[in-house]
Amino acid sequence: MSHESVSQIPVIYEDNHLLGIVKPVNIPTQADVSGDPDLLTLLKDDIKERYNKPGNVYLGLVHRLDRPVGGAMIFAKTSKAASRLSEAVRSRSFSKVYAAVVHGQLPAARGTLKDMLLKDSKTNTVSVVGRGTPGAKEAVLDYEVLGTGGSFSLVKIVLHTGRSHQIRVQMNHAGCPLYGDQKYGSRVNKPGQQIALWSVTVGFPHPVTKEDVVLNSLPPSEFPWNQWEDTVLSRLL
Repeated sequence: MSHESVSQIPVIYEDNHLLGIVKPVNIPTQADVSGDPDLLTLLKDDIKERYNKPGNVYLGLVHRLDRPVGGAMIFAKTSKAASRLSEAVRSRSFSKVYAAVVHGQLPAARGTLKDMLLKDSKTNTVSVVGRGTPGAKEAVLDYEVLGTGGSFSLVKIVLHTGRSHQIRVQMNHAGCPLYGDQKYGSRVNKPGQQIALWSVTVGFPHPVTKEDVVLNSLPPSEFPWNQWEDTVLSRLL
């Protein structure tokens, strides 16, 4: 993503303390081994330019989205806001709702998935393991199937824990890998397909005013999302 295309990152909320944006797909949240332009750096540069700020600009990363995932994200513009938002994440008063298109059909129209996940840092993969496995962390999510089409299901997911690759791993373990997920669903996906996972809602108490802030972003109107009417997609919010 070039410098000019910072303008392609929609800002959906901004005040002196916070910056809420819609993350484009296939851009890393922060600098990684790829060396590709990352969201944090692009947004810092943009703030510096827009407000004509000298020196370094502070922008705190409060939560992450995997590189191929897009949607609503919040950043902190002050260290105080960052620490209060991080505390909201820890105390689970920070809500995260996702949309996913998965292969197959889940066992029920709605339900809760609880698994123990173990991350392998060497391969950057996560697997479901037995309870009591050293280093494993519990992952919990609620899901609701909003529609089915062909061999796919549109699923609304509320995360209760923020484990690495959590939705992708838990859905695959439930027999419904995400559309386009090369890492956990390579048996049913083709290389080059865009993973169908989107951050639709991020909600939290404002770090200063304490008022509820809710940021929303619906998935793009392209395949596989466009298999469902807007009336169905609007139920994600």
